Parts: sequence; structure tokens; C-alpha cells
Amino acid sequence: MNSVKSISFLWLGSLIGAGVAFMTQVVLARVLGADSFGLFASGLAMAMLIAPIASFGIGPYWLKVFGSEGWGAIRWVTPSLKLAMFSISTGVLILLFWGAVGPHGIQSRLLIFFLAAHLAGQASLEIASSKLQLEERFLELAIWQLFPHIVRMLLIVIAFIFLENLTAIWAAIAYSLTALFVVMLSIKMFLSLGRGEIELKGHGAINDNQPHEKFPSITEVAKNAWPFGLAALSNIIYFQSDIVLIKYFVGDSQAGVYNVAFSVMAAVYLFPSAVFQKFFLPKVHRWAHQNRVKMRAVFYKGSWVMFGLGVVAALALWALAGWGVPFLFGGEYKSASFYINILAASSPAMFVAYSAGAYLVTQEHMKLKVKLMFFVAAMNLVLNFLFIPMYGALAAAVSTVLCQWTLATMYYCCTVRFVFGTGHDNGKSK
Repeated sequence: MNSVKSISFLWLGSLIGAGVAFMTQVVLARVLGADSFGLFASGLAMAMLIAPIASFGIGPYWLKVFGSEGWGAIRWVTPSLKLAMFSISTGVLILLFWGAVGPHGIQSRLLIFFLAAHLAGQASLEIASSKLQLEERFLELAIWQLFPHIVRMLLIVIAFIFLENLTAIWAAIAYSLTALFVVMLSIKMFLSLGRGEIELKGHGAINDNQPHEKFPSITEVAKNAWPFGLAALSNIIYFQSDIVLIKYFVGDSQAGVYNVAFSVMAAVYLFPSAVFQKFFLPKVHRWAHQNRVKMRAVFYKGSWVMFGLGVVAALALWALAGWGVPFLFGGEYKSASFYINILAASSPAMFVAYSAGAYLVTQEHMKLKVKLMFFVAAMNLVLNFLFIPMYGALAAAVSTVLCQWTLATMYYCCTVRFVFGTGHDNGKSK
């Protein structure tokens, strides 16, 4: 019952967050027009491409190390936070550099400069979320991840009311102000965590008499966390790089239309993300060391459930996209429904990918997951570079579907073989 209640909190928070984020995109698309909306969307996608470099996989690594070491993993917190300060600063500088030297005009350059703050906010949000996951405070986690969506929406609505002409630059400023709020709140959480103030779940009460291992260096943290950061980067590359490439190869207008389709799919994928990346992931790390029988049962049952939900999502998208897109976004974006119909074909695959992929971050399997993700990211980039100049957003949609089915198939097969295969799982609780 507690699990159902916790998932309900996350699902409801994700649903509301998806709705608010989606309505923000609707407002921006209608007010800005396809050209300016494409300009904004491509700049935002560029910031999100660099965000995994800024967060460096620290949050997901905390889930793994606390899952294996329990309370002893507190020793990793302080050097991790020092690494986070360095990596976030590096990510911001990379984005600013691209804004200064990249092949774009003054408006695009200013937009990227403002979105550098959004990058810092996104990285801080993800790292701070891991603390709430470890404490299994799922209601607070849902509120925490909903907060930026609401603030951004309110700021954009206020700007729309009081400004005669809402531009992409003002939208970027709204995103940046939201990010500053997130960073300030994250710092408060980081300071408390650095003092060892955490209500860790699943590992019993803290034992002050347990042996204390030495504190790791920042280099040791980076050595252990980088696979998680590279995995996130690979995920962003095959999921969001399309928008950036469409902008530079085809133009802002088609990037804006395609971003409507992307926004719809991103809203759909918030549900499996909430279930497996936020709720089950800390538990999966514990089960990998404590109860592999339960871990295996949840994997097989969860994979079938998620595949079925993915099919339902695809059918819903095919039924609603044709009239829903013009109704919500306006006739200017009607062609986005065509891309949604293509992208919907990958919904079952992505639902399974979120499920199976969660098990590949446990124990020694993370590097395998990184290799799979990197392969798919490279595959996506090659297909996009070859075909977007000739076929535009159509090529991006088709390559995304191919890559997502490839990723889901590899995730599932590798989980069965390497996580639960002979020599890895003897069917006994550990």
C-alpha cells in the first residue's frame, strides 16, 4: 500500500508537472510563432545537451553508493559536492563559449547566454532530487520537481500580460530566474547533506560504532560517477539533439514545429521516468545486494506492464494528435501531428527502456549501459547528420524511432543475460 501511495505521489506530481510544462510550451508556441519558438526550443535543447556534463552523474551515483554502503556512503557527499561545483561551472562556461563563437545571430546568442542559468538550475535540481529519493520522501520529491514548472509558467504568463511583445529572449529570462530559485534552494539542501543530515531509508538506524572508511578524493568521485554522467549525456543526445540539428540544417521554423512533437512525447515519457528513475531506482540498488528474487520478479512483471502501457500511450497519441495539435498549438503547427504519429510508434519501446534500463545501473553493469547508450547516441547522430539536410524533421523522427527500439531491445536482452543470467542470479534471496 505504501508503494502504491508513493508511486501515486510521483505519478500525480509528474502528471501535473507534465501538464504545466506542456501548457508553457503551448503558450510559447502560440505567442512566439514557429520561427521564434524554434529559436527558443533549439537554444533550450543546447542547454539541456550540456546539463549532463554539469551534473556529472553525481545524483545517480549517490543512489548506487548509498545502496551498497548504506550510512557509510556519507563519506562520499562532501567531495561529490565539490565536484558538482566544478562541473556545473564548467558546463556553464561551455554553453557561454558556444553562445559566443557558434554560428548564430545576436538574438540566438543572447538567448543562449540567458539559458546558461537554466543549465545550472537543471543540474542542481537533479542532484538535490537524489537526496529526497534516498530518504524516500516521494511527496516532497514530487513537489520539488513540480516547483520549477509552475514558477516558469507563472513568470511567462506575467510577462505575457505586462509586455506588449513577448519574445524568445523574455522566455529565456523567465527560465533563468526560475533556475536561480532552484539553485538557491538546492544549496540549502546540499549544506544539510554535507553535515550528514539525511534520513536514509532501507538501511536501518545509523550505527556510530561502524568502521569508518577514509574519505574519497574528488578524483575518486569523478572516476566512479562519470559513467552515470556519460549515460545521461548519451540519453540527451539521442533524445534532444534532433531539435538543435534541425535548427542549424533546416531552420528555426521547422525546429519549432518538431519541438511541438517532442514536447508531446516528453510529456508522455514523464510517467515511466517517474516510476523507474525516481521511485524504483533506489530500491533496485538495495535489492541488488539484499533481495535479488524480488528484483527479478519486479523486472519481468514491470517490463510487461510497461510495454502494455506504452501500447496504450501510442494508441492514444494516434487517436488524438490529428485534432489535438491544431486545437492546442494553432494551425501553424498542424504538421507536428505527422511527426507525433511517427514518434508514437516508439512509445512501447521507451516504456520498456525505462524499466529495463533501471537494472543496468546496479553493481558492475553501469559501464555496459553506458556502452549501449553511447552506441545508440552515435547511431542517432550519424543518421541525423546524413538525412536531416535532405529530409528535415522527417529524418529526425524516423531515426528517433529506430534508435529507441534499438535501445529498448539491447537493454532488455542485456538485463536478462548479464543481470539475471547464469552466474549472476541463482534465484535465491541475498
